Amino acid sequence: MSIQQPADASANGVSLIWNKNLSAEMNAKMKKAQKFVDSECIRLMKPYTPFMNGVLEKSATIGTVIGSGEIHQNAPYARYQYYGMLMVSSVTGSSFARNGESKVLTDTPLQYNTFRHPQAGKMWFERMKADHKKDILAGAAQYAGGKSE
Repeated sequence: MSIQQPADASANGVSLIWNKNLSAEMNAKMKKAQKFVDSECIRLMKPYTPFMNGVLEKSATIGTVIGSGEIHQNAPYARYQYYGMLMVSSVTGSSFARNGESKVLTDTPLQYNTFRHPQAGKMWFERMKADHKKDILAGAAQYAGGKSE
């Protein structure tokens, strides 16, 4: 929507011109902004994500629909690694459980290999967000046509 003074209006005359495409334009901008946020979060999470063989890192790219607003890491152990507490077999006490055995939570934190990703550890999305929130918001604001604070 814009307010303009028409060329033939008097000095006090004002007309309102409605942009019929405003909704479609805003939706397109917001979709681009969401795609940026999703892609940027996945990219920035990498150094924080535990890395042994790359499956957990790659699962974010494979499991996520860019633009959906949700990041899915579909490796079978992603949740276990994310929360960072050791779980053991209820039968043997081993961290490896046989098919059908349930695991129980312990009060022992996981130890992460930081050789390839020195910032690797639990809750990698939250830690990445704490470090890069302003950058992500600024980029999204550019796509959305606004300003970030």
